[in-house]
Amino acid sequence: MPHRPYIVGNWKMNGTRASLAEARAIDRGAARNPGVNVGIAPPATLLAPMAEAVETISLGGQDCHAQASGAFTGDISAAMLADAGASFVIVGHSERRLLHGETNEMVKAKAAAALAAGLGAIVCVGETEAERDAGKAESVVSAQLAGSLPDDAGTPGQVTVAYEPVWAIGTGRVPSAVDVSTMHRAIRATLEGRYGAANAGMRILYGGSVNAGNAAELLHCDEVGGALVGGASLTADSFLTIVSAAAPSTD
Repeated sequence: MPHRPYIVGNWKMNGTRASLAEARAIDRGAARNPGVNVGIAPPATLLAPMAEAVETISLGGQDCHAQASGAFTGDISAAMLADAGASFVIVGHSERRLLHGETNEMVKAKAAAALAAGLGAIVCVGETEAERDAGKAESVVSAQLAGSLPDDAGTPGQVTVAYEPVWAIGTGRVPSAVDVSTMHRAIRATLEGRYGAANAGMRILYGGSVNAGNAAELLHCDEVGGALVGGASLTADSFLTIVSAAAPSTD
């Protein structure tokens, strides 16, 4: 891998100020694994206090608006996330695409806004179960990438792709190692065609029911540069097991 493995926890709509204790524990554990980049995307209400509570891990937003400011009640801009202590933002998660009707075009605009604000953008893509069963997984993901990636790759490492098969998110189901490797190689080829040599600085994360039991196998698949973790990132015990699984071997 060209970079240290990147393990990101997406807390989704979970966590209160009491959860800062878990964040501190994760931070201490991350300090013991310097070979791994560790990040957490907490709910927006916890971003600023978490930024004050941790020292080692990076923090991110779970979404941002495409505009820098304006009359958008309830929304948060990339600049606001940066001001609160974020260094990255997740865009295009399948739950946003499905539950909020986000299109590829909307995701692309949000990714561009993140880069403009100096944030890294984690762009999520993934197929449904029906699309995979129909043999369309790679074509669906390729189309999502074509429509969702920003035109400019930004500075090295600023764009990350997260492959999350929709049918595996929160279900406990996980694609085979062969399927993960095949999709990640296809994504790498797409990035190379889109960005040329700049794609070498982009990591491709796997997400979808990643847990302590399957992390080691998934993280050793071809072109897997880390993981986007959901429920298993909410406690230090489970999340740090995944972080440890990503740590480079010292043999």
